[in-house]
Amino acid sequence: MEQFAGIKAYLAERAAKVEAALTRCLPAEWQVPSRLREAMAYSLEAGGKRLRPAFVMAAAEAVSGKAEAADAALPIACAIEYVHTYSLIHDDLPAMDNDDFRRGKPTNHKVFGEAMAILAGDSLLTHAFYLIAQAARQGAVSAEAALDMTEELAVLAGARGMVGGQAADMLGEQGITTIEELEYIHLHKTSDLIVFSLKAGARAGGADKRQLDLLETYGRNIGLAFQIQDDILDLIGDEKKLGKKTNSDVTQNKVTYPYLIGIEQSKAQVEMLTQEAKSAILEANLPLPEKLLEIADYLVHRDH
Repeated sequence: MEQFAGIKAYLAERAAKVEAALTRCLPAEWQVPSRLREAMAYSLEAGGKRLRPAFVMAAAEAVSGKAEAADAALPIACAIEYVHTYSLIHDDLPAMDNDDFRRGKPTNHKVFGEAMAILAGDSLLTHAFYLIAQAARQGAVSAEAALDMTEELAVLAGARGMVGGQAADMLGEQGITTIEELEYIHLHKTSDLIVFSLKAGARAGGADKRQLDLLETYGRNIGLAFQIQDDILDLIGDEKKLGKKTNSDVTQNKVTYPYLIGIEQSKAQVEMLTQEAKSAILEANLPLPEKLLEIADYLVHRDH
C-alpha cells in the first residue's frame, strides 16, 4: 500500500481537521442533558475513515481549483459526518443489525442504553441541517447553495435515499434478494450520502450543472464499489484492522455480492465501477481532479 502513502496522508489530514471541529459544532452554551451530549460525542469521536467529509472538501478543491476551498466547506463536511454517525448508531441497534462493536469500541447502545442511543442519533441527524444553515449565515457558502444542500440532504438521507436503502435491506433479509435488489440497497444505503458529499462540496466550490451531474456519477459508482469491497472484507478481512468481527454478514444470513456472484466476480465489479467513476471525473474537466482520482484508486485496494 506504499503507493497510496500520499492520499492516505491527505485523508488523515482532512480527518484531523474534521475531528477538531466536530464536537465544537454543538454549542457548549446550549442546555443539553449531559448524558445526551456524552452519547453524541462518544460516537462522533469514535474515529473512522471520515470519508464523506473528505469527499466534501476534495470536491470543493477540485471544482474551485483552490486548496483553501476545503476549509470553507468544513461546516458542510461536519454536517455529513453528523448524519453518517447517526446512521451508524441506529444501524447497530438490536432492532437493526444488532452489533456489539463499532470501530473497535462497544456500540453506542451498549454504553448508553437503547433509548439514549436512539435520541443521540436523532439529535445528530437534526443538527446537520442547523450546520448547513450556519454555513450560509457565516458566509462559507451562499444562501442558494445552502438551500440546494438542505433539499438534497433531506432527499438523499431520507425515505428516497439512505433510510429507504436500510428499509430495503431489512426487507431483503426476510426473503430472497436479487442482484438488482442488492444494488438498490447499496446505492441508497451507501452511495447516496457519498453523492451528497461530493455535490455539496462541489456547490461550495461553484460547480455548474454538468460538473454536478458527473460528480453524481462518480459518487454512485464509488459508493457501490465501496460497499461491495465491504462485503468482500467481511469475508476475508482482518478483524483487528476492521474493528469488528468478520463473517458478520454470514452469521446474520445477509445476502451480499460475494454470496450472489462470488468473490472474484465481486472484485471485478469493484474494479469496473472504479474505472467508470474515474472516467466521469476526467470528463468533468475539473481544475484539480487529482485527489478524487487518487481516492478512487485507494478505496479499491483498502483492507479495512
